[in-house]
Amino acid sequence: MENDIKNVLEWLDATAERFPEKTAFDDGENSICFSEVRRKTQQVGAGLLHLLVNADESEAVSKRNAATPVAVLSGRNIDTPVAFLGAVAAGCFYAPLDATAPIPRLQTILANLKPEVLIVSEEFQELSGQLLQNGQAVRTALLEDLIQTEVTDEDLAKMQEIRQQQQPADPLYVIHTSGSSGTPKGVLTGHASLINYINAYSKVMGIDENDVLGNQSPLDYIAAIRDIYVPLKTGAQTCILPKKDFVFPGILFDDLTAKKVTSIGWSVNAMTIPTNMGAFEKGCPEYLNKVCFSGSVMPCRVLKIWQEHLPEAKFVNQYGPTEATASCTYYEVKEKVREEDVLPIGIPYDNYEVFLLNEDGTLTKDGEIGEICVGGPVLALGYLNAPELTAKSFVPDPRAREGIVYKTGDLGRMAEDGNLEFHGRKDRQIKHLGHRVELDEIEEAAKRINGIADCTALYKVESEMIYLFYTGTATVKEIATVLRANLPGFMVPRKFIQLEEMPHLANGKTDMQTLKQMM
Repeated sequence: MENDIKNVLEWLDATAERFPEKTAFDDGENSICFSEVRRKTQQVGAGLLHLLVNADESEAVSKRNAATPVAVLSGRNIDTPVAFLGAVAAGCFYAPLDATAPIPRLQTILANLKPEVLIVSEEFQELSGQLLQNGQAVRTALLEDLIQTEVTDEDLAKMQEIRQQQQPADPLYVIHTSGSSGTPKGVLTGHASLINYINAYSKVMGIDENDVLGNQSPLDYIAAIRDIYVPLKTGAQTCILPKKDFVFPGILFDDLTAKKVTSIGWSVNAMTIPTNMGAFEKGCPEYLNKVCFSGSVMPCRVLKIWQEHLPEAKFVNQYGPTEATASCTYYEVKEKVREEDVLPIGIPYDNYEVFLLNEDGTLTKDGEIGEICVGGPVLALGYLNAPELTAKSFVPDPRAREGIVYKTGDLGRMAEDGNLEFHGRKDRQIKHLGHRVELDEIEEAAKRINGIADCTALYKVESEMIYLFYTGTATVKEIATVLRANLPGFMVPRKFIQLEEMPHLANGKTDMQTLKQMM
């Protein structure tokens, strides 16, 4: 049955039949079982269909909705996944919006998205009004009203017709990521790609109906797809953890234990902060036994602490961009790490193809560093309304095969044991004093220094100066001494800036733009 799934709602239907009264999502204040998720999904879907039917009644709704975007502005609660799935039930694709983002950025996203409908929850009604002040013609629908829609037999028939006519490659969602030009890129992903990833991730992590997932990622971010769709496939439960848990790590582990969380898929930053703040000194998540981390390079001094306190847990290092449906490779950390270790990013998930290219577009030879490229039926459909940008990154397969591949911009090397190693970004490689320097290499050397909690290296071309921003108790003299002992002189930063806290984006990654303004 797994390979026959064409639409994510098929998972919901099957799981709602198997576990109708089992909790699917819990946000600490409210919970919802699988049968209720299905019922509310149908209500939101029916409400959207009523909005989308225009004066031309002869036009088949099922045909016109396949490429219809629906924006969703909702909170960190159990109804947000329902809003997403309701858009899918109406045959549309959804675009989650980050309510904490600056209004001009959200307006830029809406201008590119051109949604037919903006679903907004009550708490963000005022914000939605501000977003639409520029005169953009977007119909708004209150999520709480959509959930109260009376679903008729005709509505159910329309939604069934829509599903029958949909194809696996039809778009499911668009996630907006930062663009090098400063304009957000909308990564459009189809049902088939998401289904492939969730199948592969669930298999590697060994997740089933007995698991409880602890959600850390914002629900508008790519990492949240695991916490939304793994329950639909497996019957597991997702606990949407409150933001305060990650502000006060002392209560984080208590909450994980109270909710009996068994599995997490968190950013490296979300695992590093509680570790640095001594959360393990106050307790340990009692039920946690499956830990996946991604988003940046995991400092092994941090992972070592997690392993020591959770000796029976499975730890998986995951790598991959949004364009490859969240991730494309994984490495199960079966060894006990040392602080100085650097983890590989592993082997491809099922149905993913990963290989390395030289700058001239040829395949690398054994042991050479090249650009990581991804192929297979797991890629995004491209960038929404950006054909030139899509053509630049999604290119014909250079291996003389049919199909396209995605060029990640990341550098990697295939080790002798078959595991892929991460060697930084192409755009993180600089030319300094006549030498090619990888800023990531400087960061990795600095992260191994006692007294450094987090750090980021940047390069200012105008002054030809390498900067190191860091948090922790180490002094500039201590850092410089260690780096000079471990790096060539031309790689040692000339400018050190100590911060109380490293600035981060909502997705957990370092806010490079804020740091650049300090240079």
